[in-house]
Amino acid sequence: MALLEIRNVTRHFGALTAVDDVSLAVEAGEFFTLLGPSGCGKTTLLRMIAGFDQPDAGAILLDGTDMADTPPEKRPVHTVFQSYALFPHMTVAQNIAFPLRMAGNAPERIAAQVKDALAMVHLEEKDQHHPHELSGGQKQRVALARSLVNRPRLLLLDEPLGALDAKLREEMQVELIDMQREVGVTFVFVTHSQSEALALSSRIAVMNSGRVEQLDEPSRLYGFPKNRFVADFIGKINMLEGEVILAQGAGTKLLLKGLGEVEASGGTALRPGTPAALALRPEQVRIAAADAAVDLPNRYHGKVRDFLYIGDVTTYLVDLPNGQRIQALLPNSAPGRAKFFEIGDTVTVAWPAEAGVVLAE
Repeated sequence: MALLEIRNVTRHFGALTAVDDVSLAVEAGEFFTLLGPSGCGKTTLLRMIAGFDQPDAGAILLDGTDMADTPPEKRPVHTVFQSYALFPHMTVAQNIAFPLRMAGNAPERIAAQVKDALAMVHLEEKDQHHPHELSGGQKQRVALARSLVNRPRLLLLDEPLGALDAKLREEMQVELIDMQREVGVTFVFVTHSQSEALALSSRIAVMNSGRVEQLDEPSRLYGFPKNRFVADFIGKINMLEGEVILAQGAGTKLLLKGLGEVEASGGTALRPGTPAALALRPEQVRIAAADAAVDLPNRYHGKVRDFLYIGDVTTYLVDLPNGQRIQALLPNSAPGRAKFFEIGDTVTVAWPAEAGVVLAE
């Protein structure tokens, strides 16, 4: 039995359907992420799990028990917010001790658990500091320690790293993974950051307009999106428009506008004549000099329109003969600005038949 079950949950706000008949299950020990753009319903769903809001239809079960009549403070669930929500007049130790004191624990037990929690987030030397004396990352660690100190069954995290700068965010991501593994608490994490979700999660539910578009492991979401929304939302992708001309066995042939036929894998359930797109990740596209011998079935000449140097890789934007633009990613083997190709160069872009995914919607 799953630790958390969401069964056909719907939530309306006037004419707006914020959560639309959502069903999913979260297993004990998972790092489960709700991912989607602003307004997709992920935070509303999190609030209903926490008990701060109630569904208009459906049920939320924890360990098989319907939570409908259980107030937030009685649920074995804690929530960490982006704003930290620390008490400014309390020290770090007092903030962490607060839920233990509210639960009526003995002073000696509180002291021992607070000490363990401080060690877990590496803030032993900050125990007598107040929140205003801490950095953003330290405040976030205190908020996490306070939420984990009495080992809840479920920890809900609502954009907890959103207020941190990029470098600190990456550091906290690693700490979150380590912490989750160490304490064994199930995490349900809300974010709109695709890279964050891919880096942290056991599984991800991609939400859009109140519905779950796809629920899968990060590698499956990235490599095998089920529709155009998921493909476009998760990372960078090329969408080459055309129609199916042949679908048989393990492969498909598409006719791309102005380019001709391409070979692709998947999409074999589609009928010839069906409008479709080849969703192709930039790292799947090989870029080479125009006169280079490229032994791949799908290859075209194009002109470099621009490039983005991002340290370890360069992303080239190449204009194809039909007016479409394709992104190709090339690793940089040397430090500094690696100019393999210049703007205006004629190049070959190519990819194997098994690259990409054929999408009809």
